Amino acid sequence: MDDKFEELIGTYIQNRIGISNHFITNELAAGLQKNLLSLDEDDKMKTAGIGNLFVKDRNQDKRGDKIFWIDNQSDEISERAFLNQINLFIELLNDTCYTGINAYEFHYALYETGSYYRKHVDQFQNNYDRKFSMIHYLNADWKEEEGGELLIYHENKTDKIFPEI
Repeated sequence: MDDKFEELIGTYIQNRIGISNHFITNELAAGLQKNLLSLDEDDKMKTAGIGNLFVKDRNQDKRGDKIFWIDNQSDEISERAFLNQINLFIELLNDTCYTGINAYEFHYALYETGSYYRKHVDQFQNNYDRKFSMIHYLNADWKEEEGGELLIYHENKTDKIFPEI
């Protein structure tokens, strides 16, 4: 088993939060970051919303990021490499952990200075199919004073995840 996959699964089993600082390589992160910045420069990033096709929260005080959905049929080399890595990981999860994952979606998210995503449950109000969420930070040389930590709330504690590659 790939060490980064093992690390992610092992930390998830231990803490209900899987963390791998090298799930994707620095080179792949740099390629994805380049795509993200190019999409933003080309004005293709869109204000993020809340909800799905059936239930939309029009009150946009919960998040302030911009997003762009990654197409599973993308020909972009970094996106293809990322999705190939995800497919290998899902295959392993399904084979060894019996997760039954049969679909996924990913998007770029750009948090500019002052933007946020308030405390929320990462699942639609009318659809409980989402069992896992995965975040990959593309920040280069992140510093703690820049903020942007992810807070994960448990019943009796809060975990702080730093936005580092």
